[in-house]
Amino acid sequence: MISLRRNLAGSLGLEPAETAPVLLSALLFYLLMTGYYILRPLREEMGLAGGVDNLPKLFLVTLAAMVLAAPLLGWLVRRHRRETFIPVAFRFFAVNLLLFFILLKTASGGLLVLAGRAFYVWLSVFNLFVLSLFWSFMADGFGYRRSRRLFGIIALGGTLGAMLGSGLTTLLVGAVGRHNLFLVAAACLEGAVRCVGPLGRRFTQDATSPDLAFDSPSRGGILSGVTRTAGSPYLLGISAYIFFYSLTATFLYFEQAQIVAANVLGRTERAAMFGTIDFWANTLTLAGQLLLTGRMLRKLGSGPVLALLPLAVAAGFAAVGTWPTLTVLVIFQVIRRAGNYALAKPARETLFTVVDRSDRYKAKNFIDTFVYRGGDALGAGIFARITAGGAGLVTVAWLAVPIALLWAAVAFYLGRRQRELAAGREGSDDGIPADGHGHATAPPAAPGQL
Repeated sequence: MISLRRNLAGSLGLEPAETAPVLLSALLFYLLMTGYYILRPLREEMGLAGGVDNLPKLFLVTLAAMVLAAPLLGWLVRRHRRETFIPVAFRFFAVNLLLFFILLKTASGGLLVLAGRAFYVWLSVFNLFVLSLFWSFMADGFGYRRSRRLFGIIALGGTLGAMLGSGLTTLLVGAVGRHNLFLVAAACLEGAVRCVGPLGRRFTQDATSPDLAFDSPSRGGILSGVTRTAGSPYLLGISAYIFFYSLTATFLYFEQAQIVAANVLGRTERAAMFGTIDFWANTLTLAGQLLLTGRMLRKLGSGPVLALLPLAVAAGFAAVGTWPTLTVLVIFQVIRRAGNYALAKPARETLFTVVDRSDRYKAKNFIDTFVYRGGDALGAGIFARITAGGAGLVTVAWLAVPIALLWAAVAFYLGRRQRELAAGREGSDDGIPADGHGHATAPPAAPGQL
């Protein structure tokens, strides 16, 4: 067993003390993504069942739900340790799934459509909140230098979970029915809860490291994430990156929804198709994470890696504008999602390792939820306005090209600013992180305070 662990650590480039926390982190991510990707095709199918024309309204409702939910998370972060509020959040969502299971199994007619729309909004909120908490936890535990080396490995766990989840939906949706998949996803969340405590204890044991001994997230009120973001050029830059990602993803999402609705009939067939798209996107992501992520982050740095996705998106929308076919759109969607999860997502999460712990949980959650869904809502509104005016998918595609190029410029700025903040940290290795303005943060909190 010891020899196997050493061989595994050597093949992944892990130091001896890193093997257990990295594998436990990957397992946690695996369970979260398995649960989400079991549900994702069901959400897409329910969204189409409610009518493509109603999707922009659902995006606005999702944004409103984010506004209501964000202060609650701020309250939890302010008053409880991470080993408490993260399991509470996960189990809250698991209970919600049980309620949806009962509702969707017993509802019919108009109530069933309404329940499907509610689930569509719920899963959009669930995904962003859970993943934001997870990556805050990772940034909290591994720090700047180790994150660039290890986040790609940890992301492998999520990719494998996404592949399993989408594959299970494709295989089982016809055999066991859509409703029973909710129970499987709830079980995955409970498994994730069981990983948080042991992983938190390992992070706490390592809290004497200069890279990990950060301040408590309890500074400021429940809305401090908003004020901290507004006062920091670095955090505003991250917000812009997330916003442009969300805006362009929404354009592509609505183009996909219209084409699928016109060409694929039947609710089960649509769910299976979305599951297949997820599977191939995740397969390409896995290959990228195995072969590229860690190497590119170490050699190029976060900025160039972050810029690859918007440049690819600009090229993809130009292709859709020239050849607006289902085949081109699906290939673009697969490449975009693989580029995001294999490269942009791990690089983006390293950005939060050079801010203090309060920003990592509060500002990050505000950016990952409200800013993200704000881009969704604006993108949905722009798409609806353009198509209602008689313009087609080609017009939307060419509109997205200059937006993606501006997005790439933001990526290069963030990479440069991250290096400056990391260089300004005090002490050996990474030291105490600078805040979003480039100043040193408050003294470290006692181990276990969070």
